[in-house]
Amino acid sequence: MNANGTVSRLTDHLGYWMRMVSNHVSFAFARRLEGKDVTVAEWVMMRELHSAEPLAPHRLAGRMGMTRGAISKLADRLVAKALVTRSDDPADGRAHMLALSDAGRLLVPDLARLADENDADAFGCLTADERTQLDRILRKIAAAHGLKGSPTS
Repeated sequence: MNANGTVSRLTDHLGYWMRMVSNHVSFAFARRLEGKDVTVAEWVMMRELHSAEPLAPHRLAGRMGMTRGAISKLADRLVAKALVTRSDDPADGRAHMLALSDAGRLLVPDLARLADENDADAFGCLTADERTQLDRILRKIAAAHGLKGSPTS
């Protein structure tokens, strides 16, 4: 309820509009990725591996804000698609490391291009200044709430 005792409308909440836009952007990107046989979560993992491979699953889980079990399932799917490799950790024979395969490394720039196109389509209605302001505001909100994991859905 608001100050005058009436029940607020859904559309009175910034969260409503953020979720609407987020859903639109996410679903549009997921559709773009369907043609590449990769999910949004798989793309996020591949992009993380592209920047800092090879990685132990627990480190990847921390970077992505996911559980080790979820990382294991993602890795299994990407290994089955021959986009990620799993190898023994030379420092700890009980552990393993994840890395992009050659095919995965070749695919990441194409997927990044799709992500860039998706952003351009979704936010092309904004001026450069508006886009900069939105980016600053969203980063400020994320920082204020300690949000660090990669959104994967």
